[in-house]
Amino acid sequence: MKTEKLFEIIGSEFYSGVPDSRLKALCNFLMDKYGIDKNHHIIAANEGNCLALAAGYHLATGKVPVVYMQNSGEGNIINPLASLVNDKVYAIPVVFIIGWRGEPGIHDEPQHIYQGIVTEKLMQDMDVKTFVIGKDTTDEEVNKAMETFRKELAKGKQAAFIIREGGLSFDGKVKYDNNYSLNREEVIKHIAAVTGSDPVISTTGKISRELFEYRTEKGMDHGTDFLTVGSMGHCSSIALGVALNKPGVRVWCIDGDGAALMHMGAMAVIGTNAPSNLIHIVINNGAHETVGGMPTVAGSVDLVSIAKACGYKRAVSVSDMDSLDSELKSAKDAGELSFIEVKCQVGARPDLGRPTTTALENKENFMRHLEQFT
Repeated sequence: MKTEKLFEIIGSEFYSGVPDSRLKALCNFLMDKYGIDKNHHIIAANEGNCLALAAGYHLATGKVPVVYMQNSGEGNIINPLASLVNDKVYAIPVVFIIGWRGEPGIHDEPQHIYQGIVTEKLMQDMDVKTFVIGKDTTDEEVNKAMETFRKELAKGKQAAFIIREGGLSFDGKVKYDNNYSLNREEVIKHIAAVTGSDPVISTTGKISRELFEYRTEKGMDHGTDFLTVGSMGHCSSIALGVALNKPGVRVWCIDGDGAALMHMGAMAVIGTNAPSNLIHIVINNGAHETVGGMPTVAGSVDLVSIAKACGYKRAVSVSDMDSLDSELKSAKDAGELSFIEVKCQVGARPDLGRPTTTALENKENFMRHLEQFT
């Protein structure tokens, strides 16, 4: 169905969310209609953040907000859904729009498979009414579902539209870009050239895909890298766990701005533990690029000051290749907890591939690689 029609049927004036490829039509529609607008549309750091923001909107206006997200974000909303907005607590009505990755019977990436299986069940277990929108769903069917939802919302309950692949469409065009010159794939090549055989933990999305392709192109061993294909926002914590238990080797974390924002508290834990063998790199293009390119707030956030405040011994920002190469070498030689923000363009090759090893193979190869270090 047309996204404009779903928007009209729901009738809400405020949307908050974390972008998703299944919801690209909705995301582009909202950016075309509102952009980032504190009164109508806010892209939040994580899905729990979205839901709490939506709760505040309802408390201030008495109106029903909408929270959009990929189904992987259901885990982030469980706590505020159960202990904040539930009708047995504050009874705050919310409409969810959830992109269904890993839908049973539809081929998808490994990190989405189990999440796809439990998508509807999780919502139903949380006492959230659901309705699935697919390519053939009619406006009349959605209208009827919304009539049922309104009865639930009036009781302080929540409801969810679950969107199958191709379930929503939008004909408008939205361009996402910034003013930086560095290309992310080239940045990753320069990082990988410096890391050598050191273990690398890379974040979910295109960063891991580009790293994998570089290793393949060079005929290198993939065992050096742990590709965090799911659990967005957690690769820096994985890297911390590795660094603390393998103090004899440099450990590199290649993070993204959206991921770093999603669970920024991890930086405080890293800084407090201050492993001298960890280098945390955040490639910042100010965008949720893997799921379409919608902006993050990282374009206006001073990540270097945050890292320093969290306890990182060294923290710098670079936006050209010479500075990047210099700071990578300095960090490798420094022997102290380091943070490097790399500002780069939005964009990737259209023919960018995906890892050809399974997640389990990646884990086993990485663990074997770590065995040589103390």
